Amino acid sequence: MAIRQKHDAGEDTPKGIPEPSWQNTAQKESSPKIMLALVSLLALTVLVQAFNFTEQGQINSQLERQWGLFSPNGGGGVTGAIDMSGWTENDKMNYEMHGVIPAQAAGSTVNPGANASSAVAGFIDVSPKGIPRIYGAELGVSFDDVSPSDPRKADETIALLSQFDKENSGKFIELEGEKLQRYIKISSQISCEYCCGAESIIFPNGQAACGCAHSYSMRGLAKYLLDRHAGEFTDDQILEEMGKWKTLYFPGALSQKAQVLKGKGIELNYINLASNKYRGIEKGAVGGGAMVGGC
Repeated sequence: MAIRQKHDAGEDTPKGIPEPSWQNTAQKESSPKIMLALVSLLALTVLVQAFNFTEQGQINSQLERQWGLFSPNGGGGVTGAIDMSGWTENDKMNYEMHGVIPAQAAGSTVNPGANASSAVAGFIDVSPKGIPRIYGAELGVSFDDVSPSDPRKADETIALLSQFDKENSGKFIELEGEKLQRYIKISSQISCEYCCGAESIIFPNGQAACGCAHSYSMRGLAKYLLDRHAGEFTDDQILEEMGKWKTLYFPGALSQKAQVLKGKGIELNYINLASNKYRGIEKGAVGGGAMVGGC
């Protein structure tokens, strides 16, 4: 009887004898999984690269907007000329009339709650900000309510201040005696020269000399402060408050005037800027801009 000998562990499977079926099955099952894993890894790599490319492009775009706001000259300096490429006609009009740079041009360097025009070379932002002391809270008004970007709110604020100088408003204030004399002294020192040609917003007897909305609001404010807070505001302080609102009504023109005053070494305050003290000193200066609120 022949004895069957065992093969050594290292010997190959004899020819003609097929490999066990479980090996073929394992190879067939593992191959698709390996391919799927490789494809998934490749797809993930492509997505990561695409994301990084997009992020870098956005960063570069932001940097170009921030550093390219002003057009560089041949020597690598700044010419001071605004690059208006990509601006709409409305953007250009707002800049030319009010000195306002559109947010998309200034990028993240502009605070939306601030006056963007201060970023323009040579532009002096003289606009007051926040709530006026004492009367601001009483009347519910803020200097921020008058802006070229919100004409409706500006008109509403002007109308609110004007009601104290309009006889049919139901809130008309008629001053007498010392308060009337103070009113005449104060109001005769300021005009609405960018809207009408009157020497001041009142005649020498205290009657209205200009019928524009800006004049009504300044007269109304003066009457309100003298009627309600005569002991809390001096004449100059009332004139200064009137001047603050005037700078909001004519931001471009009074920015030009501020530049001229500064160039002549004159102190920048709201009396020097907005009263008749230096009226016309800015004549001949380029620009001026439009007004905010109806005339």
